[in-house]
Amino acid sequence: MGSIRRQPGAGQAPPAHETAGAATTVDFLHGDWNVVRHISDHLTGAVGEFRGEASFTRAGSDLTYREDGELRFGGHRGPASRSLLYRELADGSADVRFADGREFYRLDLRSGTCSAEHPCRADQYRVTVTRLSPDSFAETWRVTGPAKDYELATTYTRTGGRE
Repeated sequence: MGSIRRQPGAGQAPPAHETAGAATTVDFLHGDWNVVRHISDHLTGAVGEFRGEASFTRAGSDLTYREDGELRFGGHRGPASRSLLYRELADGSADVRFADGREFYRLDLRSGTCSAEHPCRADQYRVTVTRLSPDSFAETWRVTGPAKDYELATTYTRTGGRE
């Protein structure tokens, strides 16, 4: 895996009502979410969808992320899950790591949007995350490489109160 390369956030700060109670990226993410992810493989033309639930659960000042649901892609239909770690940083951003602790990318949603890159061997992972409201955000991944060319477009909608 390569090093983390962060691109500056774009856009202006969200309205005051969208930042109330969520001064940091971790504060905003904390809680339970519905997840809908659309998958487009540009090499094969295959499309698919993941639908499920996700939780950002406090572990000290950090969050553990867990998503579970059903993946439909091509001829496959079955359960899918993933886990990540979000370490809160002093500046209000979060250091996102794989479940095993390896570096992934830096996420800073204080301005409302963030773009980042994660080089992985010959592949390039680019993400843009945008706060849509106090209770929703969108994440778009574009992945390219010698044998990869796909896009993941995910919408998260808060399901209830924060823990």
